[in-house]
Amino acid sequence: MKQSKFEFEYEVYDDISQLSKEDADLLIRARGATANAYAPYSKFNVGAAALLVNGEYIAGTNQENASYPVGICAERVLLGSAATLYPDIPLIAMAISFNTAKEKSNHPISPCGMCRQSLLEYETRFKKPIRVIMGGMEGKIHIVQSSRLLLPFAFTSDELI
Repeated sequence: MKQSKFEFEYEVYDDISQLSKEDADLLIRARGATANAYAPYSKFNVGAAALLVNGEYIAGTNQENASYPVGICAERVLLGSAATLYPDIPLIAMAISFNTAKEKSNHPISPCGMCRQSLLEYETRFKKPIRVIMGGMEGKIHIVQSSRLLLPFAFTSDELI
């Protein structure tokens, strides 16, 4: 038997003041988007904002449903909107934030497994990494240089050949 290890590096910032202007602006947009989330059941509002290669910004929010499997996460709302409004334009970066009355929004959250798979598909489609900026309404922020890093052993189109 041989053992292997999966490791990756990511950036950790104490707060938004340490980010570049571009990254801070994107996180501010994601934080603002949380106000538009439809989360009457969980009360866990998630906002995502992305910068596209053409300089445009797009946002998405989680949209819950009384039939829980029918809801959709902010990241996938954003990706669907981007693919519809700008079908040939890749994303440079996506910021994700959350707001809830249940706990302090002072730490990063990461995309769920389904969103990680969707982000990876989007990266693969455009052959361009998507930087992922993760933070709450305040506090520490994590940045990964590619969404691919969030999904080791990913299922990709290579498996379908």
